[in-house]
Amino acid sequence: MPVEIIRANAPNRGADLRRTDAHPDYWYPVAWSEEVKPGKMLARQYAGDPIAIVRGKDGKLFALEDRCAHRQVPLTHGVVDGCTVKCGYHGWAYDAAGQCIDVPYLGRERLPNGVKSYPCREVDGLIFIFPGDAAFAEERFPQALGAKSDAKYKTRQLNREVAAHYTFMHENLFDMNHQFLHRRQMGSIKAHTLARRHGDAWAEVDYTFSRTEGSSPVGETAILGVIRTRGAGDNADLMTIRTEYPYQNLRVWVGDGAPVLSVWLGYTPLDKEQRRNRTFGYLSVKRPGVPGLIDVAWPFITLFTEQIFREDKEIVEMEQAAHDRQGADWNNEVFPPVKDLREVLLRCGTTGPPAMPTARLAG
Repeated sequence: MPVEIIRANAPNRGADLRRTDAHPDYWYPVAWSEEVKPGKMLARQYAGDPIAIVRGKDGKLFALEDRCAHRQVPLTHGVVDGCTVKCGYHGWAYDAAGQCIDVPYLGRERLPNGVKSYPCREVDGLIFIFPGDAAFAEERFPQALGAKSDAKYKTRQLNREVAAHYTFMHENLFDMNHQFLHRRQMGSIKAHTLARRHGDAWAEVDYTFSRTEGSSPVGETAILGVIRTRGAGDNADLMTIRTEYPYQNLRVWVGDGAPVLSVWLGYTPLDKEQRRNRTFGYLSVKRPGVPGLIDVAWPFITLFTEQIFREDKEIVEMEQAAHDRQGADWNNEVFPPVKDLREVLLRCGTTGPPAMPTARLAG
């Protein structure tokens, strides 16, 4: 093989973004509020750590290591008793702080150590845990998730497990040049980059779109028919995508006023190597002036977006498989906005013991 080809195919030198862990000093979604009823528990994971999400009989949430300090079996195999958790093996009891408060056959005077607890809160119907240094938890709690709480929008959940590193998810959404992937759903369109901006902990890019040939497929027509105003043409769209570590937001404007489409996404690593993530999100479409129109179009919008997200899931899993085969990040990235984004993800993530990133959430 010629020397030139060997060099061209050699992996990139320097930090491997796919081995950069999500930084634990941020809030990560782990479950939908509706999944954890009063007096119930749910088993979840963050980066290989088993976590029990608990809602006491009083409705308050807390999160503990999902293990009993005695025989190490999952606490979620036990029961919620009032505002405590009892291990299903011997009945050891733990409070919301993870302290062991009762060993039935020893009494309360000879109590062993407890288990780790996690800050746990919910916002806009999602439950978050804070796996890192709790000193940063309050200042970094997300106050709102896109347009989920805005009654002017109709919203659906986005929820899937993806066998790919979370950084692939950020790049996929950020780079609208991949619309060719969705040609069966969206037809032939071209993304035009208008501007890009970035800082220590965030990156942002603006796009508009034009149709290169053919007409809009049914799915795209359904969603555009709801969000477009009369007289708005193909080139009237402005899409802004922002990664504000560790979350992403996508917003679309058609003309003046509020965004007509808002998407919020959070990616929670599941396994220790962080090669799998669970993607949580909300897709919100602004209600048009015609009553009931969005409800008629909603099944088509749902089908369209599910097909788009399924194609994205398949392609990023292919990227992860390629990385695993090659053993390193061979990506030959040339698009300036994605290069900005990669720098943010490298800067804010962690490749060793948890340490404070150089940047904090903007805004």
